[in-house]
Amino acid sequence: MTASEGSPPPATRFPGPDGGRLPPGLYLVATPIGTADDITLRALDILARADLLAAEDTRRARHLMDIHGIPLAGRRVIPYHDHNGPEQRPHIMARLAEGASVAYVSDAGTPLIADPGYRLAGDAIAAGHEVIAAPGASAVLVALTLAGLPTDRFLFGGFPPVKEAARIRFLTEFARVPATLVFYESPRRSAATLAAMADVFGADRPAAFCRELTKKFEEVRRAPLGDLAAAIAEGPDPRGEVVLVVGPPLPRPTGPEELDAALREALEDMSVKDAARSVAEATGLPRRDVYARALALSGK
Repeated sequence: MTASEGSPPPATRFPGPDGGRLPPGLYLVATPIGTADDITLRALDILARADLLAAEDTRRARHLMDIHGIPLAGRRVIPYHDHNGPEQRPHIMARLAEGASVAYVSDAGTPLIADPGYRLAGDAIAAGHEVIAAPGASAVLVALTLAGLPTDRFLFGGFPPVKEAARIRFLTEFARVPATLVFYESPRRSAATLAAMADVFGADRPAAFCRELTKKFEEVRRAPLGDLAAAIAEGPDPRGEVVLVVGPPLPRPTGPEELDAALREALEDMSVKDAARSVAEATGLPRRDVYARALALSGK
């Protein structure tokens, strides 16, 4: 995490908790995924004034606060992550019950997106406490912005399974989703996952390989899945955080028999209108023509 050169020191703007208490509640604070300047003024204000700070990685949180001149002023930064969540949640919930303001920051990005804060937020909501989001950086949204693929409809799939058979089953669930897909992946498994995507989704489906987003060595490769899989496999294992973005399914040639079969299947669970829309999106055929055929098959 690095600060941009020439940034004015903000210590006078964020004097610490004596500057006024925050209202009680759990504050979910988005933090930079790379460049330290990618944090909002509101997030800095919350970090300066919260009664208790919880972080997935306490060292990264304290480093971020140091960069921006935010004093701890006697406050603690407690660890909260996958391994200690069951032990830490009761302590945090007790502080919330006492009327404290608690700021939670993930390792990087927006809390609860592939992040252990989900259970903490769920418990706080169930107990009737205020839960407040301080939005900011998100690797999902940055990757979507840079991929050059449709963004009117997208689905975040998280991390694919590690084992090959489970990975194939997992990807198969997304194969015909009519939306752009976003996945997180580790650098050393990127080549294997891209190869599996090419097999399951089709080698010609457009995609983007995004690495080290917002950082010094940011890299975005845009190509069909087959080409991306080959390129990543041929080179050394990539380093840094990886986001894989896959475009929606490509329209496929559909004859009259295939169209009727798809419509009959869709009509089992959908209205004529919804079935026609779904099949038209999947096949690329004109919606008006598909709707007319759906009406004929439904007998209406």
